Amino acid sequence: MKGMTVIVKTVASWVKVLIFLFGIYIVIFGHLTPGGGFAGGVILASSYVLLMLAYGREFAEENLSLPLASKLDCVGAFLFALIAILGFVFGGVFFVNFLVGYSQPLRLISAGTIPLSNIAIGLKVGASLFLIILTLSIFRPDVSTGKKE
Repeated sequence: MKGMTVIVKTVASWVKVLIFLFGIYIVIFGHLTPGGGFAGGVILASSYVLLMLAYGREFAEENLSLPLASKLDCVGAFLFALIAILGFVFGGVFFVNFLVGYSQPLRLISAGTIPLSNIAIGLKVGASLFLIILTLSIFRPDVSTGKKE
C-alpha cells in the first residue's frame, strides 16, 4: 500500500480542502488582514504537501502535475512583472500603485494593485514551493532496499 493508513488518508483529504481554502483567503485578503501572497502561497503548497505525505508522491502529482505547477509558477512571475510594468506605463514609476483611489476604503479592491500582486505572488510561491518539495521527494532514499530512487 502506497502512502499512509486509511485513517490518515481520509483525514488528509478532508483537511486538504480546508487548508487550500484558507490559503486562498490569506492571498485574497492579505492587504486587509495579516497574510499576503507569500504566506498564502506557502499555505496553498502545504495542502499538496499534505496529500504527498498521506498518499505518496504519485497521487500528489496526479492532482497537480509537474507541467501544470511549472506553468502556474511562470504565470505568477509573469503577472507580478506585468503589474510592475503597468505601474511604470500608467504611473511613470516602476511598481507604482496606479489603481489606488478607484474604490472605497476597506473594500476588497481598495488597495489598488496590491491584491493583484498578492495573487501573483501566491501563485508563484505556492507552485514553486510545491515543485521544490516534489523535486526533493524524487531524490529521497528508498529505505526498503537501501538504494536511492
